[in-house]
Order: sequence, then structure tokens, then C-alpha cells
Amino acid sequence: MARAIVRGISVSTGFAIGKAVFVNRRHRSEVPRQSIQPAMVDAEEARLRLAFASVQGDLATARDRIPPELKEHQHILDSHLMILKDPKLAGAAVKFIRELLVNAEWALEKAVAELEKAFGALDDLYIRERLQDVRVMSDRVLTRLLGVAQDPLAFEGRVIIMAHDLTPADTVTLEVAKIMGFATAQGGKTSHTGIMARTLGIPALVGSAELEDLVNDGDLVILDGVGGRILVDPDEDELTEFNELAAQFEDYQRRIYRGCQLPAETIDGYRVQVLANIELLEEVAAVLDNGGEGIGLYRTEYSYLNRTDLPGEDELAEKYSDLAAIMSPRKVIFRTLDLGADKFISSFGHLEEANPAMGLRAIRFCMKHPELFKTQLKAIARASAYGNVSIMFPMISGLREVRRAKAKLREAQDELRAEGKRFNPDMPVGIMIELPAAVMIANLLAEEVDFFSIGTNDLIQYSVGIDRTNPHVSYLYQPLHPAILRSIKHVVDAAHQAGIEASLCGEVASDPFCVPILMGMQVDCISLSPQAIPGIKRIIRQARMGECKALLREVLACRTVGKINRLVRDTIFNKYPEELTFFASLLDNDDLGG
Repeated sequence: MARAIVRGISVSTGFAIGKAVFVNRRHRSEVPRQSIQPAMVDAEEARLRLAFASVQGDLATARDRIPPELKEHQHILDSHLMILKDPKLAGAAVKFIRELLVNAEWALEKAVAELEKAFGALDDLYIRERLQDVRVMSDRVLTRLLGVAQDPLAFEGRVIIMAHDLTPADTVTLEVAKIMGFATAQGGKTSHTGIMARTLGIPALVGSAELEDLVNDGDLVILDGVGGRILVDPDEDELTEFNELAAQFEDYQRRIYRGCQLPAETIDGYRVQVLANIELLEEVAAVLDNGGEGIGLYRTEYSYLNRTDLPGEDELAEKYSDLAAIMSPRKVIFRTLDLGADKFISSFGHLEEANPAMGLRAIRFCMKHPELFKTQLKAIARASAYGNVSIMFPMISGLREVRRAKAKLREAQDELRAEGKRFNPDMPVGIMIELPAAVMIANLLAEEVDFFSIGTNDLIQYSVGIDRTNPHVSYLYQPLHPAILRSIKHVVDAAHQAGIEASLCGEVASDPFCVPILMGMQVDCISLSPQAIPGIKRIIRQARMGECKALLREVLACRTVGKINRLVRDTIFNKYPEELTFFASLLDNDDLGG
């Protein structure tokens, strides 16, 4: 039996067995606050700026040395350079040095802590993990200020990389041919470690809190990128078992990729569109390689983050038009800005909000700043001249918001027409259904738009009243909760009664235990991460609509989430035993809900 088991979040599936090698460990303890004399302020500020400049130089050098396998991810290093160049981060630290007469290290820590306090309460996982990028970069600067030596990244033979955290700069300096897998103590589902690992086709875990305490350099480990765990010093039986699992997994991957370009159509002829969720143009290759039939959710926030100015209409239009043209004639749905007045955008001051997640964000923020909104609307409209483009508005709670947003779109189109710029006047307009209020009036909203996109991640959180990243209540995040299933069905039915399309994005769309139920509801389209597409399409192609509808009826008759989870687990495992060999961990827990 293994000496220890370390749990983590799987961000790239697969199995690896090999020697663990740490490339960095946790160096930091709490940074002490030291008072300084007024005469020392200039020197302390200069020391801080020198540390920022030094780390910028390291990143610039790393960007120039990116190996061909990771060249498409140069934008990650660019975004980290933007963080370091943004005068607000360094400026906030300088402000604390001058006003509080403190050392540079403590001032930098306070600046980052203030940023985390302002936006750590947001439910948006993507924004939270971009805050993690700021933390990672500030830690590198802090390390430089403290004079802590960096651990060398050289190693011999093929290894499994272990780290407190891996920045893109760390990753691109490694010899990728020698890396069998990654594991980090820090990070979340959208961390850059996962992006890099998926590009390289190797397993990876992040958020393994006990990693540095339970794993030593040179330990033999099994990295289980399906079950989300690391087995330290496994015994012979475990090695044999995981070698067999690894071989089965590789065979399964080959088979699902062979059929990933086939349509997602059930045995009895029901067709489901399978689209992809992306945030970067560079992800298009993964969408097409994995059999994605279009882009069901293009997150537009990235263009606004980690920069000192707002993107202009021409910059956005060029980026959006490139995506539309590359994907044409496949569908591309642009979600308008889903951010609040955060410190990443220098044009807007800090807004004191007790609960930013339910404050001035998404469509509310855009209505508060109509010129910013119009710039983006014009850019998306211009992109519609180059491909099959749709637009959708997030966080809609009522008819007034939809009508105001559509009016702003018409204004943008009128301006483009007067300027002689091309656009598609019939571009489809949709909304995200992610608030319980929108669910309740879905029939009214359906009369105003061309399609719905059900955002299950937020819908579940807002409906059940929990933050799924909070470990104390995360067990309540149950996609198969009776209220959630009834909400989704209500929205799909309202859409179909109005003659519009009902699509669904969020993690539910990539959950093999949920997809057959969604099919029973006759969801028209699902949108998920590119890497999840082949397996989900294969499940759909083996299904029958009659069976899916029967399962839905049984599920809706259940009164508790625990009973639903057990019913679905047993039914799906019986139907797809081979498919779910590598997904068992999704419902493999003691608490299936009450």
C-alpha cells in the first residue's frame, strides 16, 4: 500500500508513473512589517522598482526561449508581463511605502492583499484564478526582494514535476521531452499549468495542498490525472494496477479521438450540437482537433485584463473578426463583458461593494458605462461580417435589461451603418440564463431573443446559495439537485415553446452523468471545454433518446439529490461501463447529498 495519498484537482487527464522532482518549494512565511525612516523612502522605492524590472527581464528572456511545442501559449507570458508593467500594482506598493513608512516587501504584500480582498468574493472562477496570476507574479518579485535563491530547474531523465506553483516562465524553461506529468500545491481548474499540460498531452494535478509535506525529491509516485490523486511509494500491486489502467486509458483515448469528428447523433437519430467554451484565439486549434462544431461561449474578458488602458474598437474588431473568419461557417457566440469595475482596468476607480458577486458586474456594469459597452458591441457587430457570429448578454435578470441591451446594440449598428462599416444586421441575439429570476420568467424572455444559453455554474450557486470554492459548503454544489434539474427543464421547455434554441454551457455539459439527462430534456446544444468533447460525443452516439427520456422521468420523480445521484450513477454505469472507467471519481464520494 502507498506510503501516502495526496489529493488534488485534475486539470489534464491520464496516468504517469515515475520519479518526483521538485523545481520549487514554498519559500515564504509571513512577510514582516518593518518601519523605515522618511529618508529611506526613495531607496526603498528604488529597491521595489528594481525587483519588478528584474523579474520582467527574466520573463522576457523566457518568452524568447519558448520551445516550439508551447509557442502558441506565448500570450500567457505576455499577460504576466502586463501584470508586472501595470503601474497600479507597483504604484499601490509605492503608495504604502510612502504613506505608512514601511519596507518594500510588506508594502507589496499589502497591495496584493487589497486586490484579493476586493475581488476574491467574486463567484467567477476565471477572475479568481487571474488574481492567482497576480499573486504568482508578486511572489516572484517578493523572492527577488528577499534575496531568496531560485531552485534550479535542471534534471536528468524523465520525471514528474512537483512544485509549489509553476509559472509559464518556469514551464517554458523545462525540457518538455523529459516531463511525464505536473503536480502543484497551488492553482485551480483554469490555471496555466493545466493549459500547458493539455498542450503537451500529459497528466496534471493542481491545488494539492499536502504535496510539499508528503512528497520528497526522488520518491516514486503514481500521478493519477483521472482520479485526482498522487500515490507516494506505491507497492507492487498498485504499480501493476496503474500500469494496466494507463494502457487502457491510452487505448480509450485513441478510440475516442478516432471518432471525435463524427456528429453527436444518437442511435435513433437525435442530433445534439457540441460546441466549445474558449477565451483565447489560440484555443481554436484544440476546438477543431477535438471535434468541436463551433464556439458556444467566447469569453471576452481576457482583452480587458492585465493592462493599463481599455481596448479600442479596432483592436477588438480585429481579434473577433479573426476568430469568426477562422471558424466560419461554424458558429461563434460572443458573450459580452462579464466583469465588474475592477482594478485591472485603470479607467474605473475602486468601487466599495460588500458583495461584488451580486453587485455592479456583467450587463449591469456595461449599462453603467455605455461607451465601453458600445465599443464592444460595435466590434462584435463588425466581426459578424466575417462569419457565423451571435452575441449574448450575461447575468440577465429581467425584460428591461434585455430590451436596454438590444437598444444599445441597435445604436452601435446604426453608427456602423453611418460609418460605412460592414456587419450582419440579422446577427442572432441571446442571453445567459444563470439567475433564478431569469428561470422564472423564461417564457417572457424567450419572446425577446433568438436563443438561450443556460450557465449552469452560476445557476447552481445562485439557486442553492453557496460558493462552490468554499470548502465548508462545496458539498452542496450538486448539479443533479431536483431544483436545478427542474430549472433547466423549465428553461428548455420555454425556449422550445417560443421556437428558439436552448443551449447549455458550464461543467454540467462535460459531466457524463448529466449529459444523458440533458438529452432527455432535448437540449439543442451543449458547450464545454475542447478537451472534453471527444468523450462526450462518444457517449451521445451510443445513446438512445427513448432511454434518455425514460431516465429523465425517473430522475424528476425523485425527491432528494442523494437518490438522484445513486439512480444516475447506477444507470449510467450500466449503460456505459467502459466509458466511465475513467470518470468514476466524479461521483466517487461518501456524501451523495441528502
